Amino acid sequence: MFTLIRNCRVVSPGIDLKDGSILIENNKIARLFRAGEPLPAADRTIDGTGLTAAPGFVDVHCHGRNNFDFCDASVEGVNTIARGKLEEGVTTLLPTTLTLQESDLAAALRSVAAYDGKGCKLPGVHLEGPFINPKCTGAQNPAFVRKPDLAEVRRLNEIYPVIKVSFAIEMEGAPELAAALLADGITPSCVHSAANYAEFRRGYDCGLRNLSHFCNQMTPLHHRDIGLVGAGLLNDDVYIEFICDKLHICPEMIALTFKVKGPEHIQLISDAMRASGMPDGEYTLGGLPVIVRDGAARLKEGGALAGSTLQIKDALRNVAEITALPLSRLIASTGWTQAQALGLDGIGKLESGFAADVVMLTPEFEVVRTLVDGEVRFER
Repeated sequence: MFTLIRNCRVVSPGIDLKDGSILIENNKIARLFRAGEPLPAADRTIDGTGLTAAPGFVDVHCHGRNNFDFCDASVEGVNTIARGKLEEGVTTLLPTTLTLQESDLAAALRSVAAYDGKGCKLPGVHLEGPFINPKCTGAQNPAFVRKPDLAEVRRLNEIYPVIKVSFAIEMEGAPELAAALLADGITPSCVHSAANYAEFRRGYDCGLRNLSHFCNQMTPLHHRDIGLVGAGLLNDDVYIEFICDKLHICPEMIALTFKVKGPEHIQLISDAMRASGMPDGEYTLGGLPVIVRDGAARLKEGGALAGSTLQIKDALRNVAEITALPLSRLIASTGWTQAQALGLDGIGKLESGFAADVVMLTPEFEVVRTLVDGEVRFER
């Protein structure tokens, strides 16, 4: 089965073809064509006139959408979220959990294991918490914070693959947890943390190379101790997640971070909660009441930011406007960087042999069509 996407702008890390075309054979990219090259016959042709074709987006930190949360432990919810994410161009998604008791986390992973596979790909889950600093809970429920426990992660991993665990590196046993996770093929990441730079370095020496929702719920940059924000900026090989809604991170910090780190080490994430794709109103996150007003989600008590309603397509538009970087560089931050940070093979680029995961965008970054393994799964 051959599919030809023709007459579109083709953008991938290091590639920007005007009036290019993409040949898909079954579920893989077979070849890219430049303008004027003869095109082969195909079983199906998709006209991309006026659109940009890019690698499908990879969201490695998302709690929910369409009034569902992965921690609802609802199979209907998993199916709904995974279909809804196609509307924002996401083709690979890591369902992300909250700081809850182990039985609730296990139920959430069992619901992911029952996913019908008709939306985006769910290669594994991201555990955010519960091994966080109780002084840095943010919108996480402090009632369920506990000490690092490798055995718990392994029990959950038996239910559904755990790809990433975000925790506070300064907690007792946390550096050892980082090393053990890496040995198990799981990526450790630091967040909800009060770690100073020396504590970060202890984790770094154990293999820590990821920071989750950079700048949020972590030690800020200070001239006497550069903290976790400084650690992310200073260490070239550290990958960071970034919520680019211009609320969690101001535009100037977005510009600075992209200037220092480059898109090749920045992972755009949504950190979306159940109100993403929904109108303003009252919602919950991990059992805590949340008010969404003008798209901003905050805890009803205290007003702390409670995840976001951001969509990846909008995050990309925001950073394109703020940084003015070439799209062929910027596009790395929507998929290729995530693939490199987490060891996800065969995604994040439009190149021969890669998965035929493609998002087709208007010049305003609105999603017109999303393909997963060569199959059109969303069309506006």
